[in-house]
Amino acid sequence: MGLLSGLLGNASIISADDMMRQLEPILAMTETVELAFQLIRDQFVFTNKRLILIDKQGLTGHKVEYLSIPYRSITRFSIETAGHFDLDAEMKIWIGSDPMPIVKELRGSDNISAVQKALATAMFSGH
Repeated sequence: MGLLSGLLGNASIISADDMMRQLEPILAMTETVELAFQLIRDQFVFTNKRLILIDKQGLTGHKVEYLSIPYRSITRFSIETAGHFDLDAEMKIWIGSDPMPIVKELRGSDNISAVQKALATAMFSGH
C-alpha cells in the first residue's frame, strides 16, 4: 500500500538511514535525520537541526530544490486535516516575521498527525 499511497499523494514514512545516505553531502557534521516523509516526489525531512523541504522538479526529477529551515526560525505552524469530502490535508509554516506562510498540501495524508508531532517536538525542544 506504500507505493499506492505515494502515487495517490499520501505522505509515507521514509527510513531515517536511507535519508541519511541520500542527504550525506548536504548534512552538517553533527546533523542526523530523525524522521522523513515522502509525498510523491517531494520529501519532508526532520533532522536534529532543521526541517528540509525537498522539491524534485521537472519530468525527470533531476532538478532539486532543498529548502532548509532552522527550527528556531519557525514562528508558528498550522495543520489542516483532510475531511470526508475534502481529501487534502495542508501544512502552513511561518518563518520569522514573514506574513506569508510556506504552504504544502498533503493529499489525504494518513501521516499528517506524525508530521505535526515532529514539527511541534522540534520547535519546542530547543533545537
